[in-house]
Amino acid sequence: MTLVRKEFLQIFRNRIMLPLLFVVPTVMLLILVNAATMEMRDRKVLICDNDLSPTSRRICGAISASTFFDAGRVAFSAHEAIASIEKGESDVALIIHKGLENDLMSQQPAAVQLIVNAVNSQQAQLSYAYMTQLINRAVGDILLENAAPAPQESIRTSVSFWYNPTLNYRFFMLPGILTILITVIGTVLSAMNVVREKETGTIEQINVTPVGKFAFIASKLLPFWLIGLVELALGLALGRLFYNVPMEGSITLIFGMSATYLTGLLGLGLFVSTFAQTMQQATFINFFFLLICILMSGIFTSTDNMPAWGKALNTINPVYYFIDIMRCIMLKGATFVDLTPQFRAICIFAAASVSLSVLNYRKRN
Repeated sequence: MTLVRKEFLQIFRNRIMLPLLFVVPTVMLLILVNAATMEMRDRKVLICDNDLSPTSRRICGAISASTFFDAGRVAFSAHEAIASIEKGESDVALIIHKGLENDLMSQQPAAVQLIVNAVNSQQAQLSYAYMTQLINRAVGDILLENAAPAPQESIRTSVSFWYNPTLNYRFFMLPGILTILITVIGTVLSAMNVVREKETGTIEQINVTPVGKFAFIASKLLPFWLIGLVELALGLALGRLFYNVPMEGSITLIFGMSATYLTGLLGLGLFVSTFAQTMQQATFINFFFLLICILMSGIFTSTDNMPAWGKALNTINPVYYFIDIMRCIMLKGATFVDLTPQFRAICIFAAASVSLSVLNYRKRN
């Protein structure tokens, strides 16, 4: 307990570490959850209406009323619409050909043309999907009001969104951002704590004491383990207070899984510190691995889209498993039985990282 008390005193006396522990995570949660979003809002739409019929105006009105699109631009020819896309003045161009209403009312095939800027492929796919849905809904309402039979191939679908019915992207992002914060705290700060003692020479004073290797390692890990759990509680509270993120599952299960995950992270940080001689080396080594793990974890995009080698590499990525755990518990209300494979994976990670750090650390007199 004396060593643990010494570690806490050392942490709270450090003017740089305190802001890193509490201020930076709070600011990151408040900013990144809002900024790191793939929601589609105010996509610039240019409409070229060559039909000028009540039906075409109804379609244009449905698009203008949508919060996803900004339909304040008008073109008078297809060439003008294409030029607007090429110049980057518009994201989507809708070209309504002449005779659309007559074709619909006479049950003939009717078509509109969508031209989408696909430099950002994900935004292009979303724009196409939303625009198609708006047009089909408007056309369906028009046919129903005019008692005109719908085309034989049309199918009406009823859609319900589970686990995030309002499609609030913040609910998806907050568990991921919170996982990243815990991961950075667990690895970078724990490694820097040991390496700083190497740089200042105090590690030699500890090495000549009769303190055992296991007691020394436990005293180094325990303070950051507790701080990591406090950061998790703070992040969950901020998510509930500012973003109203749901908590469908057990809060106890989250902290139990997090305790195991943090143990693995601290072991990894300590392992890095055993062969890093300076804080700069420890920081670069940590961020090299963290960037790969975070970008491949599925925080922004689904890991199902990865190639086979990427999915295979993800089987040893602890961040991938823990992000899945956080989202499943918070949004789906998953139980321990549902998360047994993920929990098994982080247990293996924790055992491996702590074992490596213990074996690699040499306490020399």
